[in-house]
Amino acid sequence: MSLTTYWLEHAWLGTHVEPGVALDVSAEGRIAALRTGVATPPPGAEVLRGLTLPGLANAHSHAFHRALRGAVQVGSGTFWTWRELMYRAAQNLTPDNYFALARAVYAEMALAGITNVGEFHYVHHAPGGTPYADPNAMGEALIEAAAAAGIRITLLDTAYLSSGFGEAPNAHQQRFSDGSAEAWAERVSALKPREHALIGAAVHSVRAVPADQLATVARWAEERRAPLHVHLSEQTAENDACRAAHGRTPTQLLADHGVLGPRTTGVHNTHLTDTDIALLGGTGTGTCMCPTTERDLADGIGPATRLQQAGSPLSLGSDSHAVIDLLEEARAMELNERLRSRTRGHWTANALLTAATGDGHASLGLVDAGRLEAGALADFTTVALDSVRTAGPLPRLGAETAVFAATAADVRHTVVAGRHIVRDGHHTLVADVPSALAESIEALRS
Repeated sequence: MSLTTYWLEHAWLGTHVEPGVALDVSAEGRIAALRTGVATPPPGAEVLRGLTLPGLANAHSHAFHRALRGAVQVGSGTFWTWRELMYRAAQNLTPDNYFALARAVYAEMALAGITNVGEFHYVHHAPGGTPYADPNAMGEALIEAAAAAGIRITLLDTAYLSSGFGEAPNAHQQRFSDGSAEAWAERVSALKPREHALIGAAVHSVRAVPADQLATVARWAEERRAPLHVHLSEQTAENDACRAAHGRTPTQLLADHGVLGPRTTGVHNTHLTDTDIALLGGTGTGTCMCPTTERDLADGIGPATRLQQAGSPLSLGSDSHAVIDLLEEARAMELNERLRSRTRGHWTANALLTAATGDGHASLGLVDAGRLEAGALADFTTVALDSVRTAGPLPRLGAETAVFAATAADVRHTVVAGRHIVRDGHHTLVADVPSALAESIEALRS
């Protein structure tokens, strides 16, 4: 059996940092063996200096939102004015330019140590709602973009059928809609998983999928044992409208229609009642926090500590890509809670890294990733411990240094399925990621 050996100067093993670790990677892209106490690199080993972590999982992404960075920070506004700018960008997407943009965005993620992305995908059809010759052309473009950038993807194909509690889609939303949940299910069933890609499902929100069609989406995911994600209580306006329409909160509505459960993840989960928290925790429904987007859009600080205590596993996402930096998302979850509560120490660095790795991958249906151990996928990333941000602390404090000091700029290597995707800070498949981003974003403006 052909093996590739990586020597890790320091490795985070879930509970502690271990110096001198050798990883043997099989030809199938899995960790064949892990050996500790290896003080010097074995002959022929690939040397990774710094702190090596399991690959990071970006559990919530809208790739085309990357084109909004900077533009939506001009002046002031609300979530709803931000949404109008988002609609304009969505209208200009085609399968070809979406592939180019997503390839660049996923390459940026690889540079940030992300090895797996959950793409919450709802731009399905041509403007006006006419399907492409291949009804899944847009989703296929995203799957191929991830392959071209060298990372894994869980395509969370999203049901988006209404502008709000039964109202027809507006002009911007027509290309998002399949008309009914049954038609959505028929289309998405034609998508097939492949080595680097899983197919999951999403309910955009309770306002975008009529209550009597929620069960259809949940049943599709249940039959396939696929992950199911949903934007949940991101805005108080959504809660108010749901109560007006259905006499209950969005969480209670989802529970009534069988959407909650251990393969389901609520994204944001910001404005919840005590009953909502108990429902989410009691059903094992996950929570994906996206702190940089939540603060950029002035959404609020969600009750992450209470949700986790109730039994809801936590994951992290960069969502609108105000920045792409999972270390910042992990840091922000703790620091936001410190500001809210005026106390420190809600999560250890180990717990925050677990949210960014193992629990994030699990929320995307990838249960054999996010750990440095034999049998796991050989997906990992190395953070420098000698940059201006990370120099100084003892290496055994590498987890704390990574979470509370490092940024995406400190990522030196990213390996996916045993293959070097980022080496010494340079992407091996996309030669010039900044130019690829600039060119693909400019194409949306023309």
